[in-house]
Amino acid sequence: MRTRRGFCYPRGDVCLEKMVVKIKGFAGNNMGCRKRRRLSPEIAGKRDFFDALPDDLVISVLSKLSSSARCPSDFANVLVICKRLNSLALHPLVLSKASPKMFAIKARNWSESAQRFLKNCADAGNVEACYTLGMILFYCLENRGSGASLMAKAAISSHAPALYSLAVIQFNGSGGSKNDKDLRAGVALCARAAFLGHIDALRELGHCLQDGYGVQQNVLEGRRFLVQANARELAAVLSSATVESNKFTRSWLTWSPHPIPHPNLNLSHRHPAVPGCPLLSDFGCNVPAPEAHPACKFLVEWFSAQGGMPGPGLRLCSHVGCGRPETRKHEFRRCSVCGAVNYCSRACQALDWKLRHKAECAPVERWLEGEGDGGEGNEAVNGNDDVIEES
Repeated sequence: MRTRRGFCYPRGDVCLEKMVVKIKGFAGNNMGCRKRRRLSPEIAGKRDFFDALPDDLVISVLSKLSSSARCPSDFANVLVICKRLNSLALHPLVLSKASPKMFAIKARNWSESAQRFLKNCADAGNVEACYTLGMILFYCLENRGSGASLMAKAAISSHAPALYSLAVIQFNGSGGSKNDKDLRAGVALCARAAFLGHIDALRELGHCLQDGYGVQQNVLEGRRFLVQANARELAAVLSSATVESNKFTRSWLTWSPHPIPHPNLNLSHRHPAVPGCPLLSDFGCNVPAPEAHPACKFLVEWFSAQGGMPGPGLRLCSHVGCGRPETRKHEFRRCSVCGAVNYCSRACQALDWKLRHKAECAPVERWLEGEGDGGEGNEAVNGNDDVIEES
């Protein structure tokens, strides 16, 4: 007998996991199966189409998925589907193609498994994983050697953010003493990152040339680099796909006294009501502030959960999108006017000046007296002079 779909009803003897099930009535006659199968034995015996796909084709599809993932869950959902996808999704070729947004792990979700996943991606040759894990190890877990090695591995592969982060470490002597500063190495790393298109590195290099910091002073060349950094910032905003969906799309190129809010302000309670205003406002433009790298977002979330204090007597960079902490007391430079803010680099100082500090900075008498004379005392930064020189 056949059903409307053309399938046959199962016979009395049905094989279920190599066991024959027979149901007999009181008279001993065969009364059939206890539970009807959805498919006939002939159709159920066929292989699944997914099982017939070769591994190379599945790995190619997973590589495309990992390279276009917009959040970690896009890739994590694949791992729980079946054992085959779980094993093939962790193939080195798939992990090496992972996008930066796939490593946008929340600090509250950090675990040994997350660290192991980043380590596997780094071992597979993914430079974004090397940089992200390196930043977390260096600043959050205080494993300076392993973190610097991973960032150096990414820098060797011409990863611009890794080159710039290593430059900041060289400028400040992070992880060591004040005598471990290497200004020439910092300038060289900044120059390489700027050549690769890193805007903050280009801005930092411009300030170094203007001030003769680690390089022979050249004011005109420094100003040219600062103007070029603003031009690249404008080009990055124009090419960003997020501008099209921004509610400020119509007004971002027009001058306005009310700047656009920073997209990362919800990451830190240190700046509850900070407006956004990047350096392009010097030219009459009011554009959205650049989005921070996932590694920097992780640092901000990590230290915000600790009350904004990375350690006794240590401070965070005051730029809302940075998140770098001091590795020793008085490592970062402070504003020479108010002394209330400190920055890991000139680029962060210049961005934060236009972002919020320009409206908050006020002279304070003898702010150095509160710190005493016991610290290393990095030289102070004058936010007013830096921004005026850049505009």
